[in-house]
Amino acid sequence: MKIHFPPINEQMDLIRRGASEIIPEEELLQKLEISRKESKPLKIKLGCDPSRPDLHIGHAVVLRKLAQFQKLGHQAILIIGDFTGMIGDPSGRNATRPALSLDETRQHGNSYFEQASKILDKENTKIVYNSDWLGKMSFEDVIKLASKYTVARMLERDDFTKRYKAGEPISIHEFLYPLAQAMDSVAIESDVELGGTDQKFNLLVGRDIQREFGMKPQVILTMPLLVGTDGVEKMSKSYNNYIGISEEPNNMYGKTLSIADSLIYTYFELATDVSKERLTEIKTALSDTKTNPRNLKRGLARTLVSLYYNDETAINAEQEFDKVFIKKETPDDIPEFDYSSHPKSINPVDLLILTNLSPSRGEARRLILQGGVSVDGNRIENLNTEININHGTVIKLGKRRFLKLTVN
Repeated sequence: MKIHFPPINEQMDLIRRGASEIIPEEELLQKLEISRKESKPLKIKLGCDPSRPDLHIGHAVVLRKLAQFQKLGHQAILIIGDFTGMIGDPSGRNATRPALSLDETRQHGNSYFEQASKILDKENTKIVYNSDWLGKMSFEDVIKLASKYTVARMLERDDFTKRYKAGEPISIHEFLYPLAQAMDSVAIESDVELGGTDQKFNLLVGRDIQREFGMKPQVILTMPLLVGTDGVEKMSKSYNNYIGISEEPNNMYGKTLSIADSLIYTYFELATDVSKERLTEIKTALSDTKTNPRNLKRGLARTLVSLYYNDETAINAEQEFDKVFIKKETPDDIPEFDYSSHPKSINPVDLLILTNLSPSRGEARRLILQGGVSVDGNRIENLNTEININHGTVIKLGKRRFLKLTVN
């Protein structure tokens, strides 16, 4: 079937959106021209890390780029790194990620794809597991592959360089990770590989190894690492500064409003599909001192909830946020805890432990002393306060967590 691709300039406008680097861009133009002339889609590769089964909108940045290639008519290939997950990759870290078993990587990979399907065209995404070819390589094959790259080149990678200069150990098997990732590009004959800026070295190795196997090297496209809600570190569950793509709508909305004003445009550009014209309007509005950034953030929050749920859910999330944080009312739908068999008078530390609102007494004390605990609208600041529990008593923890106590 003949595929009608958009004009090259239209494709490049979308491809360039938010991209950090395209290496080399002239080769991508050539590939797109041949693709359009021969009515043959390019193979766009994205390797997924199965050590992170829960996706957030930081992960979604590169997934959205893959989805854009799909919209242009190209073939999206999602490589589940079930084999490379057993090696562990230190990219962007000063230590290797924990290696996983093959079963664990497969389970995480399935979870990854189900969540990624919120962004990608599921029916037109090809899913492959790199154990299908890496698991079949003999030790002789590995030696031949290793001979195609030097230690000096490997030490050019930033995280390896830092650890080497600091005298920190680097295991030989860590050098095999970028080579294994490169073999993924060889196996599927990828035309373009996508990744975050922290993956640039690995992606470039893929170009070199493809050449060694007599293939036309892939073009690499890197996307920025999205800064998290703290405005400092890249988005990560370990920094607790993330917005999950499967997060409850109310949480997604509320967390979005907490981002720094300086990130508003970046989030619109990288984490949403708003038009080029709308991006221009947002940039203009942000440069106007009369603009209240909070209004733009509310629009961003609605947009994100709509993307992962729908417009109605986004409106409801906004209304619930206004009710709780502006009007200071209690949410309509909050979880309940059956308190019937417990003491009617209790100190706040015991209450948080009993209701599983805190994992430890130390954490409970910290939350109370920092003013993060309220009961029936009254902030609790004294660890020795005796709280009288009634049917319908509401505990508020932090800004967004509520629990209603029921007494039969």
